Amino acid sequence: MAVSQTDIDNLNQAIATGARSVTLGGQTITYNTTQNLIAARNDLQAQLDAQSPERKRRRRQTLLYQSGRGY
Repeated sequence: MAVSQTDIDNLNQAIATGARSVTLGGQTITYNTTQNLIAARNDLQAQLDAQSPERKRRRRQTLLYQSGRGY
């Protein structure tokens, strides 16, 4: 099953409203807890990121330099 942003949005909406049943790809899935919903959302997000490598986010790196005599 190909993962789409719509599937992730449906899971986010279910998490926000407290619903436990979600329809993904034409199938209705009922989760036991909110933690299971969050785990499913994170898994789908990882699959979506793997499908499209250009969506990967680069971490912003900040380098700090200090110069001086060290007094």
